[in-house]
Amino acid sequence: MERFSTFALISGLFFFFFGTFWQAVAPSLSLRNIPVKSIEELADNVLPEFYKLADDYPVEFKRYFGEPSKASFAEALNVGKAQYIAEACWHCHSQYIRPVSNEELRFGKVSYPSEYANVMQLPQLLGTRRVGPDLIREAGRHSNDWHVAHFKNPPNVVPDSVMPSYAWFFDKNGRPNKKGLAIVAYMQWLGSWAQEPVYQLDARK
Repeated sequence: MERFSTFALISGLFFFFFGTFWQAVAPSLSLRNIPVKSIEELADNVLPEFYKLADDYPVEFKRYFGEPSKASFAEALNVGKAQYIAEACWHCHSQYIRPVSNEELRFGKVSYPSEYANVMQLPQLLGTRRVGPDLIREAGRHSNDWHVAHFKNPPNVVPDSVMPSYAWFFDKNGRPNKKGLAIVAYMQWLGSWAQEPVYQLDARK
């Protein structure tokens, strides 16, 4: 009996460590050489919507981000993503269009692995619930003004929306503050790599 118990213990430990290696260590070893784009690389392509944001809200934009540039775009993306996480937007919105149930008809082309190989997708915000629509193809679906109105009072633009108002994204005059501008920039960035931009690129760089 003692010999059987020893064998069972050794077998259990073996399978525990084997399972840990196979499910945790092995994947990280196989994936560690995949290049992950930095925020600087992502910001090389300043979106037309970001220039439009500077035109639409010139005073606020200049106060918080200066002029539209690669550096200010990178800052806005970082701040916008931080707000997206802090406000738990990922509880109600996914960022992964699955190849099932005709999801591409509702949200756009099916997600593919390489679009997640960048720092803006870490930690992953794939999500599982869809109280609201999937957002990985949000870029260009709506104008900056639509997003501003949506964050200020969602039912104004989506009558049956259950999304709360994010009043703290605005100053006392109802204009978007740094958080408000940044979250709009982040929304317009999501999926921008997968479709043609809505606006013409501003000549300023």
